[in-house]
Amino acid sequence: MGVTTDPTDPILVRRALYARLANLGNRIGYLLLGVAVVAFIAGFVTDFPQVAVTVTIVGLVGACIVLPPAIVAGYAVKAAEREDRKAGR
Repeated sequence: MGVTTDPTDPILVRRALYARLANLGNRIGYLLLGVAVVAFIAGFVTDFPQVAVTVTIVGLVGACIVLPPAIVAGYAVKAAEREDRKAGR
């Protein structure tokens, strides 16, 4: 029994969708975190104007909302793939 590579297998299709969503969530989450860091540094240099504080907070809150589910979904997809390899599917 080899590994199933049928592109019409609904499990594999759904897993690929979750993998893409997890990847997108990671990219967006880390981008928001990067924006927050840059805004904080810019605010630190310029005595924290209100816009820098707002962008920092929005970036951090956005990253805290987007990143955890994306990271968990990414690990879930990897674990499912690893389990399939162990089972010979």
